[in-house]
Amino acid sequence: MRDRSFGPAVLLGLGGAVLAAVASGRDWASARGDAAGVEVSAAVAGSDTAPLALALSLVALAAWGALLVLRGRVRRVVAGLGALAAAGVLAAVVERFDGAQDDALEAVRAAGATGDVTGASLTGWYWAAGLGALLTLAALVVAGVRSPGWPAMGSRYDAPAARREQQTAEPSEQDLWRALDEGHDPTT
Repeated sequence: MRDRSFGPAVLLGLGGAVLAAVASGRDWASARGDAAGVEVSAAVAGSDTAPLALALSLVALAAWGALLVLRGRVRRVVAGLGALAAAGVLAAVVERFDGAQDDALEAVRAAGATGDVTGASLTGWYWAAGLGALLTLAALVVAGVRSPGWPAMGSRYDAPAARREQQTAEPSEQDLWRALDEGHDPTT
């Protein structure tokens, strides 16, 4: 029986990693203030308040690229490393819940706001980064458990030395028919 978790896990994991990476570069918090009667606003990006979130989300995204070309135990190891990176993104997002808002308040004060500084608020990008990290983490855990049953790339993409080793083995029935089609005598 074929494992049907491959497609959904890859799509969910890639989508979550891309969402976390994009959201980590966007504004996570904004604040408003008053500077001598003029309204001043400022925002702080996720990459400024939690630079680790962007870096680790790119690591999780790269893990998906590697998972698609690897086989066997190495695939599980990469899934585990990617899951650690996704967990790191999630931890960075959670840890900066209050910090991002404080950074936005500092930014609005640096822009000249005095006195009446309204409370900072988190943007949707903050929540999107957390959601993307959570989706990626879940998909990478599934990959770590189920990846041995997933399809792998064909051997034509292997290194030339590995292909030579396979060619010295007993030819398959398909190889014999291919030799006949090319006009060679497969019995010699």
